[in-house]
Amino acid sequence: MEVVIVPDAKSGGELIAEAMAQLLRRKPDALLGVATGSTPLPIYQALTAKVRAGAVDASRARIAQLDEYVGLPAEHPESYRSVLRREVLEPLGVGMSSFIGPDGTAEDVQGACEAYDAALANAGGVDLQLLGIGTDGHIGFNEPCSSLASRTRIKTLTEQTRVDNARFFDGDISQVPHHVITQGIGTILEARHLVLLATGEGKADAVAATVEGPVAAVCPASALQLHPHATVVVDEGAASKLKLADYFRHTFANKPEWQGI
Repeated sequence: MEVVIVPDAKSGGELIAEAMAQLLRRKPDALLGVATGSTPLPIYQALTAKVRAGAVDASRARIAQLDEYVGLPAEHPESYRSVLRREVLEPLGVGMSSFIGPDGTAEDVQGACEAYDAALANAGGVDLQLLGIGTDGHIGFNEPCSSLASRTRIKTLTEQTRVDNARFFDGDISQVPHHVITQGIGTILEARHLVLLATGEGKADAVAATVEGPVAAVCPASALQLHPHATVVVDEGAASKLKLADYFRHTFANKPEWQGI
């Protein structure tokens, strides 16, 4: 696992966006796995700026979803499909025909989960998967003690998560779904390149457990240690609990420029 320490979230976003741009230059129809939330926004903003400046063409890219609410219509403004359309697809000039996501409104939810895993495989697999991390080490909606071999499946949201997400639903927790479909850890690990961005001191313990702790289901993100090409990009706050921070700074400063992340 490569750990890159950057000054701030904007720098991290620009670094990751350039890696995505380089991928799209090599493979214009690359399948990009994307996440929702505030953490990846600097990535999407930086990549959009590159597209608008003519530095990269993202129009042939394909976009894959990490998770989705169960029972929320796709056209609902807070469905993750809608959020990604606003924050990723439209700014990058990618049409919805190039979007792959699970059907959160399916009557057979388990069947929809299996169909989504199959769709990712049929698309050739995810080339680069963006990830955030929770303060408890979760990735996607794989909460602590999720199986490290888990596939796309339905998960029940904790009450705290529903309280936190109520701000997107006019502060009304009754509007927040109880369940989500999420890529499992085993599904996530099948992507060719995993890139996790974490910012702020609140993520420092989770980052330290992910990078320097044992591989354990209690910290789902620690499964990234098993991946042959995983990159963890953190700002100074999120890096503050890393014992090997100086080593990570040294190795990144002295790696060949052509190698990228």
